[in-house]
Amino acid sequence: MASRPQLWTGDNTDPQDGWSLPAWTYDDPEFFELEKERVFAPSWQVVCHVNDVPEAGDWHTLEYIGESVIVIRGKDAQVRAFTNVCRHRGSRVVDGSSGCAKRLVCPYHAWTYELDGSLVGVPDSASYPGLDKSRHGLAPVDLEIWRGFIFVRLKDEGGPSVAQMMAPYEAMVEPYRLEALEAFGRVTMRPREVNWKNIGDNYSDGLHIPVAHPGLTRLFGKSYGVEAEEHVDRMWGDLVDQPSRNWSERAYQNVLPNVPHLPEDRQRGWLYFKLWPNVAFDIYPDQVDFMQWLPVSPTTSMIREISYALPDDRREMKAARYLNWRINRQVNAEDTELITRVQQGMSSRSFSVGPLSDKEVCLRHFCKRMREIIPAARQEQRPAKGWSGREA
Repeated sequence: MASRPQLWTGDNTDPQDGWSLPAWTYDDPEFFELEKERVFAPSWQVVCHVNDVPEAGDWHTLEYIGESVIVIRGKDAQVRAFTNVCRHRGSRVVDGSSGCAKRLVCPYHAWTYELDGSLVGVPDSASYPGLDKSRHGLAPVDLEIWRGFIFVRLKDEGGPSVAQMMAPYEAMVEPYRLEALEAFGRVTMRPREVNWKNIGDNYSDGLHIPVAHPGLTRLFGKSYGVEAEEHVDRMWGDLVDQPSRNWSERAYQNVLPNVPHLPEDRQRGWLYFKLWPNVAFDIYPDQVDFMQWLPVSPTTSMIREISYALPDDRREMKAARYLNWRINRQVNAEDTELITRVQQGMSSRSFSVGPLSDKEVCLRHFCKRMREIIPAARQEQRPAKGWSGREA
């Protein structure tokens, strides 16, 4: 197998900057375990919108990397997050993705928690001599609300807040009134037989648009662009005036109504953001979607997504939202085939790394950051088992 050329840049530039991560990092169990601890535990993950938990006792859960987190609104109207784990024997306290409760009662031994997480009830409490209820409330989890969306993280390593991550684009997203969004549909979970990085690589890749997405190419022409900030990738495209030959696309072009609160240059623009490492917002004139790809195993992931929209009873807007769904359902099908082909191809002994175009700015930035977080990613070939010093 040919080894990766070491490009001479004439300066202090890392010679690996022009290359992808090695294929072995997309299926290696030890690398995956390090990713869970170093990439996902300290990262912000979106759970839901504040309007999904409007009343006291309303809750939503998020499950990832072996943890279940519950976001719940208290009687004081404050939204908090806890691990969904009883402090008695470790049982899950609630089941499902959402619900409402006056108090949280563990189904195993009926330990009872107030909506603020405090332990308020222990059956036969006299048999637990010395138990200090004040020290056995539900374990809190860091929570941040950014423009109405609720994020959590399992570990604080001093990284930026969501607001700090999105700071370069705050003026751009402000007109969309994200804080007032309401759920449009429900959370869907779509399993994929690929490593989580393949989903993210594809999401921020602009080069494949004219090759593999004929619908988006008909809609955007040559306007599709990409850029990478320190913590956020941005992609965008503007609808062209030329009517598409595809019925759904042409109808969307025709019926998409004016949105009074958006500036003129946003009326027919699609905007995409990917927040490190795996959360994406698709912002359209007619609706807003969030999508996150959660790691399940070295070669499987779960895509979690839901659409939101502002109240608008116009028939044209209802039609535009339906057509948006039809268009993006096809795009998702195309992307699923693409990422599956890549995951399969990476298992070939003939492939290790690939050169990155100067235009692949988002992927270049992602690879550089992954090599900083897990330096073993600089090794082109898979290290011997046990390389990480921990059991996978």
